[in-house]
Amino acid sequence: MINIKKILVSSAIAVSAFAFGQGTFASTNYPQSYDSQNSNISKESAEKLLSAKELVDIKLNSMMNDPVLRNANWGFVVYDPKTKKIISSYNENASLIPASTTKLLTTETAMNLLGENFRWITQLEYSGEIEDGVLKGNLYIVGSGDPSLGTNKAGASSYSQIISEFISAAREKGIKKIDGDIIIQTGVFKLNKSQSLPENIVWLENGNYYLPVGTTHEINPQNEKLIAKKSNPFSENKNYYYISPYIGQMVYADKFDGGYLTTKLPDAPAYLANSLRAAMLKSGLSVAGKVVTKSTDPNPEKREVITSYQSPTLAEIIMYTNQHSDNALAEATLRMVGFQKLGDQTLEAGRMVVNNHLKSVGFETDGLNYFDGSGLSRANVVTPISQVKFLANLMNEKYYKTFQETLPIGGQTGTLKRMFNTTGNGQIFAKTGTLNKVKTLAGYMKTNSGKTLVFSLLINNYGGSVDQVKSKMEQILEPTLNL
Repeated sequence: MINIKKILVSSAIAVSAFAFGQGTFASTNYPQSYDSQNSNISKESAEKLLSAKELVDIKLNSMMNDPVLRNANWGFVVYDPKTKKIISSYNENASLIPASTTKLLTTETAMNLLGENFRWITQLEYSGEIEDGVLKGNLYIVGSGDPSLGTNKAGASSYSQIISEFISAAREKGIKKIDGDIIIQTGVFKLNKSQSLPENIVWLENGNYYLPVGTTHEINPQNEKLIAKKSNPFSENKNYYYISPYIGQMVYADKFDGGYLTTKLPDAPAYLANSLRAAMLKSGLSVAGKVVTKSTDPNPEKREVITSYQSPTLAEIIMYTNQHSDNALAEATLRMVGFQKLGDQTLEAGRMVVNNHLKSVGFETDGLNYFDGSGLSRANVVTPISQVKFLANLMNEKYYKTFQETLPIGGQTGTLKRMFNTTGNGQIFAKTGTLNKVKTLAGYMKTNSGKTLVFSLLINNYGGSVDQVKSKMEQILEPTLNL
C-alpha cells in the first residue's frame, strides 16, 4: 500500500523547494513569460528531489480524488519480478472484475499444457475400395476440435481453401464418384498428444486416433487389464483404453461387450462436411449418400488417409486471441483444454482444468473466481496482486518469450495501438480488458532504465467516458516508467 506518511514528508520538502523558487511574495515587476518559465523550472527542481517510487505514490494518491476514479472500485500493483517485492500498490487485494485480462489465464494454461507448437488436425479418409474411379465405401472427415477451422484467423485456411484441397486430393487418389456417405467423426490424434491422455478415453482405431467417452460402465470389468508402466504403453496392439469406473485407474480391455458408449466430443465439423459434399457435386464428383455424424463407433471400418489439414500453431492462435481480444477463440480454447485433459469439452471441464493448473503453479486463488475463458462474464473476479505474481512466475517458463510476444504493445499493436502513443510507446506489453464501466490492463513494462516490471491495473465502476479512464490509466503508469 501507499506510504502516506513518507509521501507527506517528501511532498513537504518538494513544496518548500517549490515555494522558495517562486518567492514568498508575488511580484509584478517581471514579465509574464518569465514567471511561467520560472514556474516550470521550479516544478522540475521539486521532482528531482523525489524518488521515482515517491512520484508513483504521489500520482496514485492524487488519483483517489480524481472525478473519474473517486467513486470507482479499483486496484493497482507494480511488482519487481527479480526481488519478488511490490514497488507500489493501491487496493492490491481487492477482488475486481478483470474483463478480458481473464484471457491471460486461459491462453497461458493452454500453452503450458499443450505446448506452443501444438496443432489441430482435420483428416480426410476413406473406407472400402476404389474401383475404376468409384469409391465403393465412405468418405470420412475426422476432426479434432480445431477452434480456428475455416475462420481465416491466425493464418488458418478458409473453408473454401480446405474444401478445394480435399477435392484435389480425392481426385489424385483416383476418386471420381462416391457410392457411400460422407461421415463426420471427431477424434484427437496421437500426433497431438505431447503429455498424458485424457481421463476418459476409448481407443477406437489402433494407431490412428482415439475418442473420449463419458460412460464406460458397459465394458465388462473381467476384460479390464492394467496398463503396464512402460515408456510407450501404446506400442502393443490393444483395443480400448479408458479410466475404469470400477477401480479408477487407466486400463485397457481386450474387447467391448457393451451395447453403447456415452461420448463427449467437440462439435463435429458439420459445416465443412456439408460444404464439401455440395462442392463435390458442383465439380462433377458425385456423392450417392448423405452427410452422417458418428459420435461413437465401437467397430470402426478399416480406413486409408487421403490428406489432412493442420491448423496454425497454438502460439499463433494465442497471438491472434490476445492481440484482437477474440472472445470466440478464447472460449474455444477453454473448452479445448478441458477436452484435452479430461476428455470433456464442457465449460465446467475447462474451468476445472484451468483452476487446477493455476493451483499447480502457485496462483493465489484467494479472491479468484474464474468463470469463463474470455472475461465477458462479470462473475469473473481476480485480485491485482495475484495477477502480477502469476505474470512474474510465468517469466521462468520456457515459453515466456513466446507468450509475452502475444501481448499487445503500447502505441503499436493490437488493442493497445491507440494507447501510450507518446509516453510508454513500445514499453508496455499487456492484455487489455473492457466491459461497461470496467477498464483493465495487466502485463509487463520495460522501464527507461531497462528493467522489466509487472503490473496490474483493474478499474471497476469508473466515472466519465472510456477515453477519460484510458487517459487516467496512462497517467498512473507514466511515472512507473522511471522506476
